[in-house]
Formats: sequence, structure tokens, C-alpha cells
Amino acid sequence: MSPATLKLLIAGVAVALILAMSAIWKVQDWRYGMKLAEQAGLHQSDLDKIGSVASAQVQAEQGKRLALEQRLAANDQTHHKELSDAQTNQTRLRDRLATADLRLSVLLAEDPASCNGVPATAGAVGMVHGRARAELDPAHAQRIIGITDDGDRGLIALKACQAYVREVNQR
Repeated sequence: MSPATLKLLIAGVAVALILAMSAIWKVQDWRYGMKLAEQAGLHQSDLDKIGSVASAQVQAEQGKRLALEQRLAANDQTHHKELSDAQTNQTRLRDRLATADLRLSVLLAEDPASCNGVPATAGAVGMVHGRARAELDPAHAQRIIGITDDGDRGLIALKACQAYVREVNQR
């Protein structure tokens, strides 16, 4: 073999190797491209499933929150009605005390000497069910009604707070 044919043969083999390698490269590119496309499709379907589950969870949480807000609003309305009714009753009681339509009294002890703070005068004492009572001064009665009004408001507010905590903790 002459060196020219040897060079030609080596060049031919090199070209054939380059063509074979590029063909193999193209086939591998095609195969890996298909695998990557398949994986991308699977990944996208997984993302779609995760998204739909997350959306359902968000929707369920929003439903729970809306229900809680509605229950809290109903509790607030109930609290407001109770407070309004208590204030109305206290106002009526104050008005009755102011017009002398109603008098507050206290029971006297069996032994009048043991109760030094309440005078047992004949005009201020009445008999109710056989027990002696002393009427309170209207100003003192108004102060007592004010104290009970504050207590009633505090109890109603406490009840509303407890209902709120119960509702929030049920969630």
C-alpha cells in the first residue's frame, strides 16, 4: 500500500468514525430528549395534582374561617343584645327608684342591737313575710344599682370572652 492510499484509508475511517459518532450522538439526543419530555410531563402532572390539593385545602380553610366568623358574629350579636337588655333593665330600675315607685330595703337582724349600721326607726321599717326590713336612702340605692350594673356588664363581657375563646379553640 502506498502512503497516499494509506492516508486516504485513514481519512475515510476517520470520516466514517466521525459520521458514526454524530449519528450515535443524534440518536442519544433523540432518546434523552424523549425521556426528558416524558419526565417533564410527569413532573407537570405531579405539580397539577399538588396544586389542586393545595387549592382544595385553601378552600376548606376559607370555608372553616367563614363559618367561624359567622359564629363569632352571631355570638357578638347575642352579647350585644344581652348587654342592651341589661342596660335597659338597669335604666328602668333607676327610673323606678328615682320616682319613688320602688324602694330598696334590707333585712334587719333578729337582734336590732347587733346591726348598728342600719337605723331601725319606726317609719323606715316594714314587715315582709314576718321579717323586719329597713328601706335604703334613694341615693344609696342608686349607688347600689350602679355597682350591680357594672357587675352585670362585667359578667356579660366575661361570658362573651369565654364564648369567643371556645369558638376559636374549636377551630
